[in-house]
Order: sequence, then structure tokens, then C-alpha cells
Amino acid sequence: MFHTTTTPSAPREQEGPVGGRGRVLVRSRRAALGALAALTLAAAVPVPASPAPEPVRWAALGDSTTAGLIVGEPTPALGSPDRDGCDRTTGAYPALVRAGLTTRPPHGRPVELTDVSCGGATVQDITTTRQIPTGPVRAPAGGWPSVAAQTVRAGLDADTDVVTIGVGGNSVPFSPMLVTCLVGGAGLPDVAAPCRDAHRHRAPVPAGEPTEPSGGPVTTGGPVTTGGQEPIADTYERIAQEYAAMLADVHRQAPGAEVITVGYPLIFPADPGPCDRRDPSELAARIDPLGTVSVTHEDIAWLHEVNVGLNAVIRTVTELSGDTFVDSAAGGEGHDACSPRAEKWVEGICGEAAPYWPRRLALGTYTLTCPVGARATLVHPNAAGHARTARLVEAAIRAALD
Repeated sequence: MFHTTTTPSAPREQEGPVGGRGRVLVRSRRAALGALAALTLAAAVPVPASPAPEPVRWAALGDSTTAGLIVGEPTPALGSPDRDGCDRTTGAYPALVRAGLTTRPPHGRPVELTDVSCGGATVQDITTTRQIPTGPVRAPAGGWPSVAAQTVRAGLDADTDVVTIGVGGNSVPFSPMLVTCLVGGAGLPDVAAPCRDAHRHRAPVPAGEPTEPSGGPVTTGGPVTTGGQEPIADTYERIAQEYAAMLADVHRQAPGAEVITVGYPLIFPADPGPCDRRDPSELAARIDPLGTVSVTHEDIAWLHEVNVGLNAVIRTVTELSGDTFVDSAAGGEGHDACSPRAEKWVEGICGEAAPYWPRRLALGTYTLTCPVGARATLVHPNAAGHARTARLVEAAIRAALD
């Protein structure tokens, strides 16, 4: 009564000799091919690269002990229209620290250094005043034009990560003080301390009779008297105030920066006994028109106290500001200007320097003339001294960025 229609079934996969296992293998091959296709497609789709790490923006500010002056090659190079009379060099500690941080970047971050340090800079030249550089190497006929305050030149802002500052000596002012001590000590015994006494009592510094290298009296010129000197206690107080104001300005201009101040190396020995008053590679000099002059041993000991005292002022103000102080004088005993040549971290009045640096240098109304083969180094750090400071500053920067 009813007519039934039969629908043919779909063909079955042929089983292999192992029956159901064959079906499993076929399905596995299909799954593997599908996964391979997916991987191939994924590989063809570009994967966004990880963003490059933000660079560490570091500004190096300071005076000649930061700029370098006598070590390495000038930067900008001699002949460059960008030269400014500040005498920065490739051998100075900022360049050495940058090399170390480039070799082993802190947390993988590249370092961008802006070095605007300048020989002769005072504390106020860092943030406030325009400076007239006095670099003696190929200076233009009319002198170097003034440069803006260093924080302006460095472009400090909210993105600045690190600021290092090495300044204070020219605010003493140290170079004129050294010349005063040289001239004042001429012909006087080692127990005399004309420079120290003048800076304690705001008195003029009377010079003794200059002598020729042979020991006889010089026939040109005569006794020299310098003007009244600021008492050293007043000097420390003034610099402390200037330094505190400078650090506050730096923090206002670079509110996110780690600020690291760098003290001065140990220039003068605590014990002046070994200092040879006839040796221009130490603390003697031929200064025209006076002849050979030198610092007395008592004044050398006092200049050591000034060196230590200035560092103490910088350290105290730095720590009160919540910043980091690098003690460049630490371990400096036996490496001062009176040390043997192989041990020096600081040159004497005359010493080793790059060949472009002069051996004759104007010092106000005087002219310093160094022996043939020597240069007018005026107690500046040499290559070994900058290498030493570089190790300390690099360690401080790495610690600040941790």
C-alpha cells in the first residue's frame, strides 16, 4: 500500500589495515596542516616593534675642571665656527662618562649629553649671568663674545633627567688668589704666609723680592702689593648663598632631574714639605716682569685648607638641597700638584698638556712663561685626574637612575 524510497548513504572513508586508527591519523594530518597555515598567515602579519627606550638626557655644567682645557682634543674642533672660547675637550670627564654609559647603557637607555661647561665660569654663570669666555687658544682679535647662562644653553626643562655641576672655584676667585700667593711669596721664607694673613684680615698682600732661577735678585720690576682681600670666612658664606640659589634655579628649570654636584680634586698637599719652590711643574713660576716666584710652604698649607673648605661648602649646600655630592678629592692624597710626575692627578703651574695649549699666558698685568716642553697648566686636572673623576661621576649617575 505504501511506496518506500531508500536514500543512498554517503561513501565511507576507507579504513586502513588498523581500522579506526587510520581515521585518527587523517584527522591529525588535517589539523596539522590547518595549524601550519595559521602560523604561516600569522608570520605574514607584521608584529609591532617594541618602542625604543627613552634616552637619558644629561646636561653637564661647570667651569674649567669640567670643561677639560688641557686634556684631549678641543670640542668643537680648532677651526670650527662653533668654537666659543670655553675650552671643552674630548678628554674631560663628561666625555669619558658618556663613553662609559654608551658602552653599558643604564637600564638599556641611550645617553644624550649636552656639555656647556666653560672655563672661567662662576656659580652665577650657571643660571643667571652671561659669561665672557677667556679661552687663550686662537681667540678672535676682539675676544670671545659673551655666552648665555649655562642652564639656558643646555636647554634644561621638564624632560632633563640628570644635571651635573662642577663650579665654585672661580667664585672664590681661585686663580687670582693663586697668582697673589705666587707673587706674595717671592723671596720670602717658608714660614711666611702673606696670602693666608691677607685673606684673614682683609689686608693687602706685600710681595717679597722676586728672584732669578740662579737665586739672585731680579733686576726688573720691584715689590708688588695686591689690593685688600676678602676674608676667607666671608668668601665661604657668600659662595654658600650663591650655590644654594643656583641649585634652586636648576631645580626650577629641570624639576624632574637628578642633580649631582662635583667637588674639586685635591690640588695642594696637606703637608707642603716635599714641594720644591724652584720647580715650575709644582708651585713655582717664571712671571714677567718679576722673575721666578713661588708659593711659600705655609701658604701652600693654607691653600690646602681653602681647597678642603670650598669642597665642604659645596657638599653641605648640596646635601641640604637633597642632591648628590661627588667627592673628587677623596683618595687624592699623594696625587696633588707637588706629587711626582707619574702620580699627579693635578698639574702644577706648568706641566703636561695638549700641544695646542700655550706655554705663555697672560695673568692680568703679568705674563707666565713655562719652560720649553711644558704648558701653562695652572693646577688643572690632567688625564689621570679626569679619568678618576669620570669613574666617580659615572657611578653617581648610575645610582641616581636606579
